[in-house]
Amino acid sequence: MTALVKTPTEEATDERLVRTSLLRRLMGRPELGAVVGAVAVFVFFAFAAESFLRAPSLSTVLYASSVMGIMAVPVALLMIGGEFDLSTGVMVTSSSLISSMISYQLTANVWVGVAVSLVLTLGIGFFNGILLIRTKLPSFIITLGTFLMLIGLNLGFTKLISGTVSTKSIGDMEGFASAKAVFASHLSLGDVDIQVTVLWWIALVALATWVLLRTRIGNWIFAVGGGAGAARAVGVPVGSTKIGLYMAVALCAWISGQHLLFSYDVVQSGEGVGNELRYIIAAVIGGCLLTGGYGSAIGSAVGAFIFGMTNKGIVYAEWNPDWFQFFLGAMLLLATLLNAWVRKRAEATS
Repeated sequence: MTALVKTPTEEATDERLVRTSLLRRLMGRPELGAVVGAVAVFVFFAFAAESFLRAPSLSTVLYASSVMGIMAVPVALLMIGGEFDLSTGVMVTSSSLISSMISYQLTANVWVGVAVSLVLTLGIGFFNGILLIRTKLPSFIITLGTFLMLIGLNLGFTKLISGTVSTKSIGDMEGFASAKAVFASHLSLGDVDIQVTVLWWIALVALATWVLLRTRIGNWIFAVGGGAGAARAVGVPVGSTKIGLYMAVALCAWISGQHLLFSYDVVQSGEGVGNELRYIIAAVIGGCLLTGGYGSAIGSAVGAFIFGMTNKGIVYAEWNPDWFQFFLGAMLLLATLLNAWVRKRAEATS
């Protein structure tokens, strides 16, 4: 019997051995459209606003981007996993209110309030995740319910304990200075102030990127977003993965909430409403699909950066800030169309 031996030509055409060009690899990246958009926005405001390119202005843009980006990272991972969370905006406020009121009422070191807030905020994320798995209801409905409940709890408990819609000052309490250094400090580099939130943001993006691209958990996240049934059939722990994603959102909400508290000392109970849509917009602009299974943490960072540039660029250009919502909506539509085009091109060349 004659053995079948591959010829050199056949081996060269083996798809596992074909080298992929740099252009093709770039076309396959979900954040490509966001990067193109970020460059366009940067160039636009560089010409439209004279002060935009000044170092203090750019540091302000970075700060605005980081505040948005800290939450955009876990929201992007959740969307890649095929789910939404509409409670993120008010969850940030809830975490800060818990820290403040626990510390004030117990007259304890503020780190006690911070620790209690961490546990309870993670509990909210676990509640969202376990309810999603047990009831099989859409995440839109479950987190909309959580959103409404948290709004009521934030306002009701604040009025019950403080007698007003805002918390009492804890700026003179033990541990406030050290907590402020962790969550709301800044580094001075000449005339430029770099807020600590920028460092938190970079660390979270790096961690999320590593998880998505280098770990088994990252494979699970893409799998459950692409199709939960198929993922479960090949042994992916769908329930645990989705609960973990909701708890990751809660963890970042806690970080953002502590920044809010230790930046301003007091917290208004009605803050945060509407921010949940901005986090989702940043993730979508960054390349995440609403259908799940596609996106990146880096893309969410680029989307948040576009948000920060637009938010502050309009101010530096001395335009009416009401135009910000228009630009945000336009960028969302353009980014969605561009991301769809990039994905189709990537699929066509693969």
